[in-house]
Amino acid sequence: MTAKKPPIYAISGPTASGKTALGVKLAKYVGGEVVNFDSVQIYKGIEIATAKPDIEEMDGVPHHLIDYIDPNINYTAVDWASDAARTIADIESRGLIPILVGGTGFYLRTLMRPLFEAPKTDAELRERFRGIHHRHGAAFLHRMLKRVDRELAETLPENDYVRVIRGLEYRFQTGSKLSDVQPERIKPPEFVARIRLFVLSPPRDLLYERIDRRTELHFSRGLIDEVKHLLAYGVKDNTNALGAHAYRRVCEYLRGERDLDTAIERSKQDVRNYAKRQLTWFRRENVERWLFGFGDAPDVFSEMVSLSGINRS
Repeated sequence: MTAKKPPIYAISGPTASGKTALGVKLAKYVGGEVVNFDSVQIYKGIEIATAKPDIEEMDGVPHHLIDYIDPNINYTAVDWASDAARTIADIESRGLIPILVGGTGFYLRTLMRPLFEAPKTDAELRERFRGIHHRHGAAFLHRMLKRVDRELAETLPENDYVRVIRGLEYRFQTGSKLSDVQPERIKPPEFVARIRLFVLSPPRDLLYERIDRRTELHFSRGLIDEVKHLLAYGVKDNTNALGAHAYRRVCEYLRGERDLDTAIERSKQDVRNYAKRQLTWFRRENVERWLFGFGDAPDVFSEMVSLSGINRS
């Protein structure tokens, strides 16, 4: 008789909710290793405003899929899902438990419900659409998509320019609509049925206070110098890596499009809005348990373990 395989745990929630701390606690409790699913923490050199865990925060727990992609490469959710599947298989082959930790819901969904096989990215075409975004804004791109693939456009918010561009690319590369082929998904890996998803949802006012403090700390710790260094290194300011929240606003500041105070305040608002979207996203997902507190609070971990029947290794 084949032994039943153990569960795989996934911990998510809005930015600044304490996912890293909770993931490390759980990994140490069940005997596991962490697999990152944050779409900015994957990039090398993108440090200060990403909340990448440092050695002390990792607390001896191995972390995978962090700090390993060149920031000029526009890595996709499909790329991540492929890398994550291999990493999960490796962790389980050593008798350990994978702990998926991150806030990019689209990455996790792509792992659990794989997308169709898309054509290889046309770098020149993508650069043209990025130029349009830079000159005319996300709403203009969204209107373009609506003209060629209305069904897809209606599923995407105007400011989700990364996926809007992907829809435009697919239409112009293949002549077909992405909305027509999206249902043609690949069969998910075996382990997907074993993923148990926990989502943090701390009090909104306290979360926003934490986001504001953390954003101010990022700027005071040298975020502007980090972006200057990345630009000098050759990272383009229209890449996915530098399109993230505060990085985007710092690029605008360095181009003279806004002053420092408004760059900081706009960054705070961006991150608060993102946190709200993350919570909205996971309300549509198959969440095993919502955890109504911060992940670095001892009672949240105790509640998760006791109410969910998680066994110590």
